[in-house]
Amino acid sequence: MSKIIWLASYPKSGNTWMRAFLHNLLRDPSESYDINKITDFSTSDSAIEWYSAQNPKPWQDWTALDVAKMRRGAQQAICRWRKDDTFVKTHNASVVFLGYPLIHQDLTAGTIYIVRNPLDVAISLTHHYGCDLDTAIGILADPSIGSKTNDKIVYEVHKSWSIHVDSWTSQKRPGLAVLRYEDMLADPMRVFGGLAQFLGLNPPKARLQRAVERSSFKALRAQEDKKGFKEKSPHAQKFFREGRAEQWREVMTQSQIDKVVAAHKEMMQRFGYLPRR
Repeated sequence: MSKIIWLASYPKSGNTWMRAFLHNLLRDPSESYDINKITDFSTSDSAIEWYSAQNPKPWQDWTALDVAKMRRGAQQAICRWRKDDTFVKTHNASVVFLGYPLIHQDLTAGTIYIVRNPLDVAISLTHHYGCDLDTAIGILADPSIGSKTNDKIVYEVHKSWSIHVDSWTSQKRPGLAVLRYEDMLADPMRVFGGLAQFLGLNPPKARLQRAVERSSFKALRAQEDKKGFKEKSPHAQKFFREGRAEQWREVMTQSQIDKVVAAHKEMMQRFGYLPRR
């Protein structure tokens, strides 16, 4: 049985960008890999089809505990899905919930964790959830936050931004690579090239360059403009909206910045995100 390579992040931190890069690198298509077909190659640990096979009841009748008990079976099914280790997107924190782990380490081959400055994550959340900035800042600090089960995914347990980041980056786990979103933007060839080495790959420079270019924000936004993106939130005009770092400098008040820092100072300091006065 194969195992899972987690593509983990707090929501709106670059997970889809990472999936697009890996698809373009490993498939090396003649043009940018179709963003609406990336689930053909990878999957999500929350995709409802991994749970429906275990429980004949309609998903509307599932309790939170029902889903918690089914997560291991879902991850085992994912491991049987392909002969090789499988890339699996998750926004879940790596914690125990209702007595059951959200992430099973014995089914894990490795983890790619993407961390992004919470000041910028807050801005992206306003578009994703259709809320104002103060609400988004509150979401980032809420240890009970998550999503609900619907006809496409089971509920997710996000926790606060700090708890989420800490849960993935501070525990001992098989093969962990931690990437900063901002470094991916600033020097994609170096960062994605290092990731390819982490995965045991040694692509020719030209192939790596093609994958970087075909998964760039410009390329992904062009695809979305042309044919839409099925993972776009109904609240957002675009999924690939800005793709920039430090947007917070343009839109946040000092009071809002201080609230984010007060809630996440330790983790922000660890990853170099504390604003300079």
